[in-house]
Amino acid sequence: MQKLVRKNLKKERKNKDMSTIQLHGKSFEIFLHEALIQEKINALANAINTDYAGKKPLFIAVLNGSFMFASDLFKSITIEAEICFIKLASYKGTTSTGQVITAIGLDIDLTNRHIIVLEDIIDTGKTLHTFLPQLHNQQPASLKIGVLLHKPDATVFEVPIDYCCFSIPNKFVLGYGLDYDGYGRNSKDIYKLVE
Repeated sequence: MQKLVRKNLKKERKNKDMSTIQLHGKSFEIFLHEALIQEKINALANAINTDYAGKKPLFIAVLNGSFMFASDLFKSITIEAEICFIKLASYKGTTSTGQVITAIGLDIDLTNRHIIVLEDIIDTGKTLHTFLPQLHNQQPASLKIGVLLHKPDATVFEVPIDYCCFSIPNKFVLGYGLDYDGYGRNSKDIYKLVE
């Protein structure tokens, strides 16, 4: 009997409605489902596999937010490629601080390498706008940007986006690597703030 009760409890938890979640007293509703996210990432990987055939690109994933995106994308990359990580930060809570901080530096020679920078989200564009000149100074053979989410209505600093999974409205989102004060990254789906 206890076995059956435990089994039913597990089933209830598994089927629990996750269309909304609560974090730090704020409500978030489902915005992009995992299946659609994976579909778009696979399409982006296919485009990169074609564009970079024979070029052995180096992916630079921007932590913390891009770790899930970078991982899933890299698993679908079938050409020879490398990946490394750098930490840049400009967010506190639900808004940008306006200052970009580099916490973990880049220690690979980029000279004559084909570089693809992976970001979870581009909204104002300040983070990459500040970081890209550092990459250009290292004289890569090419430099492209791949992003999971782009908020065109929030963009202030022009950043050339070469690969984009989703263009979204200027709403605060979390999940699938994106956070709200450190929480919410572990969701397979992406949620938006209920206002």
